[in-house]
Amino acid sequence: MEHGLVIKNTGSWYLVKTNKGEEVKCKIKGNFRLKGIRSTSPVTVGDRVKIEINKEGTAFITEIEPRENYIIRKSSNLSKESHILAANIDQALLIITVSNPVTHTIFIDRFLATAEAYRIPAKIVINKTDNYNEDDTKYTDTLINLYTTIGYDCYKVSALTGKGINEIKKILKGKITLFSGNSGVGKSTLINAILPGLNLKTGTVSVSHHKGMHTTTFSEMFPLPEGGYIIDTPGVKGFGTIDFETEEVAHFFPEIFKISHDCRFNNCTHRHEPGCAVLAAVKQHLISESRYASYLSIIDDSTEGKYREGY
Repeated sequence: MEHGLVIKNTGSWYLVKTNKGEEVKCKIKGNFRLKGIRSTSPVTVGDRVKIEINKEGTAFITEIEPRENYIIRKSSNLSKESHILAANIDQALLIITVSNPVTHTIFIDRFLATAEAYRIPAKIVINKTDNYNEDDTKYTDTLINLYTTIGYDCYKVSALTGKGINEIKKILKGKITLFSGNSGVGKSTLINAILPGLNLKTGTVSVSHHKGMHTTTFSEMFPLPEGGYIIDTPGVKGFGTIDFETEEVAHFFPEIFKISHDCRFNNCTHRHEPGCAVLAAVKQHLISESRYASYLSIIDDSTEGKYREGY
């Protein structure tokens, strides 16, 4: 029996880095399923596991050690299945771009709300800033102002020119960091800039749709020279939130949750109730309209499949 860390999932096998530093290809035993999570795959990158190596040299994952946390998004089909992106994460970086392609605020907010729900500190990295015109730059500054006010750190970078990369390296040091973002935002280029020599495959943005082409299909972990890991996740088109109860959605929007304490009713959903402090705050621009729209979109998610429409 050996202990190790799952650093790659290919769909058919897992790469486990043992405590001795060896990398072993493992399968999972057929009857091996996690209690309570209907997932497309029970083991995920970042899991600490126990493995058994047979005489024939084949290896099996026999046990997952308790997770500190994990983050899930809905599978891309409309089933109830979920896709665990990674486990045991110290922080999440959401890579966004304001043009070519545009990352919509609904996508940003769904990601941030999911990170809040799974108690993973999140930060925002705005990439491709070398390409921005005056309007793009103004919009970038508006976004930074909005999200830093709520409490999310934001960073402006250009993976192509190297601008801002050293600042990102500082916040990654010694931590396990999940990188996520829409397809086409330059996530692989950014990881290559942080870890030269890795040469991750980078995709092109399709001109016809301004949407990125997928280049990563499964999550993978890459060690950082100064300690810690980057977890690269597949570029996603939509971020489906998982099974949030209507009354708990506000908990995952820090600024809405704070103001909701002043609502007349404890079970206020902040949509139409009398004496709702949140609706009043939206009218007074104390809560941004884009954040409120994102909040409503998650509540509407109970109407199956809506999130697929370009969020």
